[in-house]
Amino acid sequence: MAFAAERLTRLKTPLRYAMGALYVLAGVMHFVVPDAYAQVVPPVFPAALALVYVSGVAEIALGVGVVFRRTQRIAAWGLIALLVAVFPANVYMATSDIALEGVPSALREPSDAALWLRLPLQGVLVAWAWWYTRPESDGVDPSPSR
Repeated sequence: MAFAAERLTRLKTPLRYAMGALYVLAGVMHFVVPDAYAQVVPPVFPAALALVYVSGVAEIALGVGVVFRRTQRIAAWGLIALLVAVFPANVYMATSDIALEGVPSALREPSDAALWLRLPLQGVLVAWAWWYTRPESDGVDPSPSR
């Protein structure tokens, strides 16, 4: 167990860079194919296209922020909030029959299984972001001394 924890700790920085790149790319895609993203905004929310642009800017900013140690904790909390905020869109995609327009045909109609699997994946993404909300260890054993 200690070996796995140590190995995971060594991956923390590279995984932070991967997370940042993932969110920056996802945010950029909000501007490349905004209409596709607007289609998955539940109809109860007004101004779908504006929400797409706002969430795209947030993903880019938070993706950049999580890369830098100085801002990683606040950016990670922001990513958690963003993941919670966009969860209704993921539920809407899974429960509605939406054919995405404006995206490559291979990605246009993801399987129902993929859409439903995306819902618990949000929990994994929240846990991944939460990992970066924790203060960095300074090498001091946090256990109480006796």
